[in-house]
Amino acid sequence: MNVNISVLMLLFCGLTLAQNTGNTQSCSTDMCELLKEFGAMKEKLAATETRLMDSENQILALKNQFTTKVAFTAKTATGGVIGPFNTDTTLVYGAVITNEGNAYNQHTGIFTAPVEGTYYFTFFYHASGLHHWARLFLIKNSEIIVEAADHPSVSDTADNGGNAAFLRLQRGDQVFVRMTANAHVWGSDTTTTFSGSLLI
Repeated sequence: MNVNISVLMLLFCGLTLAQNTGNTQSCSTDMCELLKEFGAMKEKLAATETRLMDSENQILALKNQFTTKVAFTAKTATGGVIGPFNTDTTLVYGAVITNEGNAYNQHTGIFTAPVEGTYYFTFFYHASGLHHWARLFLIKNSEIIVEAADHPSVSDTADNGGNAAFLRLQRGDQVFVRMTANAHVWGSDTTTTFSGSLLI
């Protein structure tokens, strides 16, 4: 704002000088050069202010990222067999152990990233091993990221499995575990879990 006032004062002085010399159509060569230099300085100042605003926005985004704490662990709320279902189904981990940042929804089973960053996710399951597959996918929005699975067996009556992934997420991206059609897991207080946390 001080620069704008200085420019206005300089313009006023230039007009006054031009009027005093009886020349209202043009200014002296020195004055014109000075006005050009001030115009160039004003453009540089505007460009610097724009860069400063961009830097401030980046700093604010980093501050939000580092001050936002996101970590959750949830487990299946019901005991006994979950599935099989006729269609692929989002597995809902209804018993929340930790939900710092409230980004995990225990009613839908979906984690929604509150800020951009790199996140780490794990999921584990227990299954009976008889008659049906145990097959789970970690999904980012609609993309399959990793899988954990075991085929049915008459001799192997209990299975445990899991997988993990680091994911770069934008704000609003969703991550969840999908159980495929005709698969099942065992709802348990300790073995069928879904966890995630913001790293950086």
